[in-house]
Amino acid sequence: MPDIAIRREHQLGLKKAREIAWQWAEQVEAEFNMECTVEEGDDEDLVHFERSGVNGTLRVTADAFDLKARLGFLLGAFQKTIEGEILKNLDQLLGSARGAATAAKKAAPRRKG
Repeated sequence: MPDIAIRREHQLGLKKAREIAWQWAEQVEAEFNMECTVEEGDDEDLVHFERSGVNGTLRVTADAFDLKARLGFLLGAFQKTIEGEILKNLDQLLGSARGAATAAKKAAPRRKG
């Protein structure tokens, strides 16, 4: 069976990474009819996802997202397309988070000193 492995490093910290992971889980549930469950931990969270023909885990830490998925026989033919969609969705969420963090830094008052 084909595998998908994706790693995205970030500097968001665990709290913000959790928020992104929840958004991602909600997105794949809605768009791809996935069933997601979350295991929260002190240092990392695991988002388990599955539907007919695919299952996997998104590991969320303070500095990275690690996604591993296994595709069944029928979806194996679409591995590149599925991987591309996962990357697009995750990168959009990360881009939004990075943009918001940058905007917040620019808006913060600067001290002279």
